[in-house]
Amino acid sequence: MATRTVRQVLQRRFASAAAAARPPAVEVRNQRNAVFSREQARQRALYPRIEKIEVNMEGPGLEGTLLVMNRGLSTPLSCARHLTEHHVTNSVLALVDGEPWPLHQPLTNSCSLTLLTFKDNDPTLVNQAFWRSCASLLGQVLETAFKDDFTVELLSTEDVPVTSGAFCYDVVLDPQLDSWTPSEESLRSLTRGAQQLIHRDLAWEPLEVVPSVALEVFSHSRCKQEEVEQKAAESPRGTLMLYRCGDHVLLSGGPLVARTGLCSQYEVTALHSLGQGPWGLHRRAQGLSLPLQLQAHHTVWRKLRQRAEKLVEVPTTQEVTPPSLPDPDQPVTSSV
Repeated sequence: MATRTVRQVLQRRFASAAAAARPPAVEVRNQRNAVFSREQARQRALYPRIEKIEVNMEGPGLEGTLLVMNRGLSTPLSCARHLTEHHVTNSVLALVDGEPWPLHQPLTNSCSLTLLTFKDNDPTLVNQAFWRSCASLLGQVLETAFKDDFTVELLSTEDVPVTSGAFCYDVVLDPQLDSWTPSEESLRSLTRGAQQLIHRDLAWEPLEVVPSVALEVFSHSRCKQEEVEQKAAESPRGTLMLYRCGDHVLLSGGPLVARTGLCSQYEVTALHSLGQGPWGLHRRAQGLSLPLQLQAHHTVWRKLRQRAEKLVEVPTTQEVTPPSLPDPDQPVTSSV
């Protein structure tokens, strides 16, 4: 116990020193974007010649549809554009040979392809990706919400089930803000930041990378580097998935939806203090959102919001499979 306490104290001191030595936030974002763009260009250069692949479309009304696409260039979204506008606007995620696949990730071999939507008979995978995407959007807002004088360290947060009532993102703010208690206006300001990103309808660009690239991307964050090492050790392929949304680069433990515009009725509901942790004063930001195609009446939304204000207890298990999203037509209980 004493050894762990000493280790945590040393980690906090190290984190504080690293934060003081970290370049301005704008420089950090530019560096992360530069590494992301360089690796993205390198991977695209692996396919200097146009090679064709066959994509067998699966799903209602698409049986027997065969598309001839470009290897390493075409994405599931490219395939959707060869179908109808409905497929383009409503597709959220894809299955490639039965495996979850981001809509913007290039196809590298002939395959079967299923486009997933929020209204599928079994939307479990889509709902999981949506909840994770909402949390990622929350992290992006937190990272840019404060003046450049203040450091913001985004921590690794396990996926939480939709039934927990809120998505969340753990964060450590600058030590100068340890005594700060967010007001309702502060939460509304964070909500406005998220809604601006939603209005811009930004793509979540996926990029599968080896650990050395991810470590370079997050070279200014020892916390993120530890997360990279952990996720790489757990990955069967030994690779990690990065995403870029605007100028924000993030590390994700699972697929994200195609774009920010798929989020709707997005609201930041709480910023709880979790007490001192390895990196400083840990806080848990929480929020609530519904997909664009699923709207809730304001009275139901108010009940959902009240539930989303309660502290979400993040499970310690490595994998959590959330069930369906909250149904606005069903009564909301106060239990979590």
